[in-house]
Amino acid sequence: MATDASPKYRTPDFHHPEIPDISVSNHDGLHFYQYMIAGSIAGSVEHMAMFPVDTLKTRMQVLTGSSCGLTQSIGVRQTFGSILKLEGPAVFYRGIGAMGLGAGPAHAVYFSVYELGKQLLSRGDRNNSAAHAASGVCATVASDAVFTPMDMVKQRLQLKSSPYKGVGDCVKRVLMEEGITAFYASYKTTVIMNAPFTAVYFATYEAAKRALMEVSPESADDERSAVHATAGAVAGGLAAVFTTPLDVVKTQLQCQGVCGCRRFSSSSIGNVVRTIVKKDGYHGLMRGWIPRMLFHAPAAAISWSTYEAAKSFFQQLNHDNQA
Repeated sequence: MATDASPKYRTPDFHHPEIPDISVSNHDGLHFYQYMIAGSIAGSVEHMAMFPVDTLKTRMQVLTGSSCGLTQSIGVRQTFGSILKLEGPAVFYRGIGAMGLGAGPAHAVYFSVYELGKQLLSRGDRNNSAAHAASGVCATVASDAVFTPMDMVKQRLQLKSSPYKGVGDCVKRVLMEEGITAFYASYKTTVIMNAPFTAVYFATYEAAKRALMEVSPESADDERSAVHATAGAVAGGLAAVFTTPLDVVKTQLQCQGVCGCRRFSSSSIGNVVRTIVKKDGYHGLMRGWIPRMLFHAPAAAISWSTYEAAKSFFQQLNHDNQA
């Protein structure tokens, strides 16, 4: 995550001022494996907490007129009510096992690669925005390679009348019927989607954080967690809305051929976009933007707050071990 130039307020590098710097394997006083654990915890907490909203988003993004889809005129409230009435509350958690298997390792990779990239590229300058951006790109490419297969399994299990019995059954049948490439059909789209998402996210995050700090600069240190959570929520929500069209493309690529969802002749982004626009119009590319925003806004706040709390725990632990 990018940091601002404030000498008192850095992200995600802030830690309690009473904890001294420790000469271990990284600039933040943490070992590489500690970044992985902190990231894994943050990612798991974030996605598990918001999983029902993710299910709602997936349902709204699949093709209209299919057995797994919903009509264009149905909004978030109607979709939620329909699922709850016809299928029960448990269906909102169908596929959470795949999320658990993917989110932890993927976020461990994301945060550890990001921190390692900052260490290698920033050359000691914690305000090096270019280094942070490059580190974020590397982290995204690496984590998406880990997460995409389980994300595909998760979304197929989230569909209405999903033909799969569970995670293992889905993995086995996809391998036998479609081959291993099916797990990565949306990988390119996911990486391309996360580039503008990251750009919008960090730009909005920094602007929101500065604005919040200006409201009460004298208490910035005492309210750092609240400021980071609030700024993260604003940034996550805006970035989510901005990148919804690519997320729709990703979802439809991952669910193609299942429950009546159309299968695309090519997995290229242009081909999928043209197909969606031809059948559903341009508004089809924005399907599910509300639940996507409702997912990413609190998810960003939860993720970074949890990550920083885990980092602070490890910093204190390392400090105590050195004492």
